[in-house]
Amino acid sequence: MAAENSNLGPSSGPNRLRDLCTFCTISLDQEEVYRTKVYEKSVSPFYGEDFYFEIPRPFQCLSFYVYAKSMFQIRDLPVGKVAIRKEDLYKYCGKENWFQLQPVDPHSEVQGKVHLEMKLNELITENGSISHLCVFCRIIACQGLPLISGQNCDPYATVTLVGPARSDQKKTKVKKKTSDPQFDETFHFEVQYLLQPKGNGTKSKPDDLGSLRLKVTYTEDNVLPSAFYTALRNLMLKSPDVKPISASAAHVLGDICRESVGYEALLPVVRLLLHHNRLLPFLTSVAALELENTQEANTIFRGNSLATRCIDDMMKIVGKSYLTVTLKPVLNEIFESNKTCEIDPVKLKEGDNVEVNKENLQGYVQKVFTSITQSSSSCPPLMCDVFRSLRQLASKRFPADPHVQYSAVSSFIFLRFFAVAVLSPHTFQLRSHHPDPEISRTLTLISKTIQSLGSWGSLSKNKLVRQLLVIPVLKEPTFEKEVHKRAQGRKRIGKKNFKKRWLRVTNQELSYHKQKGKESLCVIPVKNILGVEKLEESAFNRKNMFQVIHSEKPLYVQAGNCVETNSWIEVLSQVSRCNPGRLSTFHPSAYVGGSWLCCKELNENTPGCKPCTATVLANIQLDIDCDRETERIFSFFSSNRSRLQKMEDACAGMSVYLGQQEECSAFTIQDPKETFRTIKELGEVLDDLQAQHDSKGALTDEPGTM
Repeated sequence: MAAENSNLGPSSGPNRLRDLCTFCTISLDQEEVYRTKVYEKSVSPFYGEDFYFEIPRPFQCLSFYVYAKSMFQIRDLPVGKVAIRKEDLYKYCGKENWFQLQPVDPHSEVQGKVHLEMKLNELITENGSISHLCVFCRIIACQGLPLISGQNCDPYATVTLVGPARSDQKKTKVKKKTSDPQFDETFHFEVQYLLQPKGNGTKSKPDDLGSLRLKVTYTEDNVLPSAFYTALRNLMLKSPDVKPISASAAHVLGDICRESVGYEALLPVVRLLLHHNRLLPFLTSVAALELENTQEANTIFRGNSLATRCIDDMMKIVGKSYLTVTLKPVLNEIFESNKTCEIDPVKLKEGDNVEVNKENLQGYVQKVFTSITQSSSSCPPLMCDVFRSLRQLASKRFPADPHVQYSAVSSFIFLRFFAVAVLSPHTFQLRSHHPDPEISRTLTLISKTIQSLGSWGSLSKNKLVRQLLVIPVLKEPTFEKEVHKRAQGRKRIGKKNFKKRWLRVTNQELSYHKQKGKESLCVIPVKNILGVEKLEESAFNRKNMFQVIHSEKPLYVQAGNCVETNSWIEVLSQVSRCNPGRLSTFHPSAYVGGSWLCCKELNENTPGCKPCTATVLANIQLDIDCDRETERIFSFFSSNRSRLQKMEDACAGMSVYLGQQEECSAFTIQDPKETFRTIKELGEVLDDLQAQHDSKGALTDEPGTM
């Protein structure tokens, strides 16, 4: 999502928006999942940020809220919102649109459905005239009510009869902690006057709140049974072995999608190859191809190419814990101490001392750089393997340059990994939200300095690179957040209620604490974890629940939102994935009142009633759904079939005329015959898969079918 505001208003009065800072949040229904940085004092801020996330649950609306911050206000002020219903997202998909901001009214925030039954009875006198009317209203149920701050609400319903002389209102009973309340209550009203609209029947014209420009892309993958993807998946997995690599299916995909979506189409390829342990040979081959076309050693891996994008995606996937261990402590210190580091005379504020600011900046840079250069033992083995391969390729390509083996690696580890994470820590889950403008400026200065140091031949930098090339050891990662934890009932007395706790996991142990930094209240060794699974909402009438199954009673935890729930499950499943005693089945609900709520078994030790989720045995904090990744690859191929045909025609032309034709310059074709063979095979596989989609769609597209 990229966003821009225009003419935010109202701009008069004590809270003029031109005097305030603004930011934008993204919500699924009313559950906030992301927010932008704070933009300083402008009625037309340009946020220019992209957010990509999986949606792990059903939703009704994708909403964008604009808020204003002020040093004189305790709470952020809502300016306006844009709400797009799920069924309308396709209208705006992939295009930039201006949306008029609507007022944020608590009554307009209600979402969901209500099931009603209405009757109007006439009471007739003996002479046949109507004495009065009686309205019966039966409120049966509601469905899909929104979450409030990520939690189920306590809903009730009111029925109001409004007339010119009096109003009559009646209310149902309150239902606790549910999004789908069942009421089944009937109310009746005697009506001796005509029904009128609520209010005076006129609507006041709302203030012009400005507009929000958005580019939203929403895709739903219709994933078929795994067997249908076998041919395409095998073709992609064969890519590292194809000679030359430019004739492989994976490289062809990157080539034909470059104009439409850049190298975005390569992400599912990287994930698929990573899952099947085929990524390293593919990265080695595409890097070798790029080096063939690199003429100067000082420009090695500096551009945005197929090779650099694939390696960037790999580092983002497997390097999450590496960044957490290396940068999170020092970034937390920067955020908490909040020292001014501005050294640009034009941007200095009144009272700033440039020498003091320079000392602050130097201190931060030294801490960040030291943390990076001492982090070799935390680097994931796959990253080390790729860096060793890059060093060998660079030394072979430029044998006369002794420094190129270091610059080939530092261009990735410093410029494309650490410097980017310092600049935008929220995008790497190192911070929950954007920094404020002053800290953001500090991070920009630190990031630029790290880039400069990474470009020079500093001794400490080269020492780190040498260590990365020889030490394939993964140091323990750390992942921690505030959650709600249910008491485990380890004591005979005491309530089994939910309390706020600080949950922390490393490669060695899972622990929870009363507060961050306090002593642990309970420690569960990672080796004792037998499974990590989602928990049904019905267990405790709470959403975003998951359970950690270990040698004692299960640990029930509620995360802050649905995205955090998935992150916890991914991290905990990853660190415990090799435990020999992991379960094959689990109970998706809780043992309450002497029986399991899911299967009604009375014995607490009864084996689970549902198969456990499979965990990928890879050195990453992410489970990969290979069928879905292959479906995404199919989608990219399908939307670029015309480009694929042009590439096929170019190969045929080169084979006939034995030379590079003008229409071939848009593609990388080293061996036209081998590339032509791959494209023909791809065409057959894509046609077969499209036929399967068409046949499945014919069975399910009829109205009323699920």
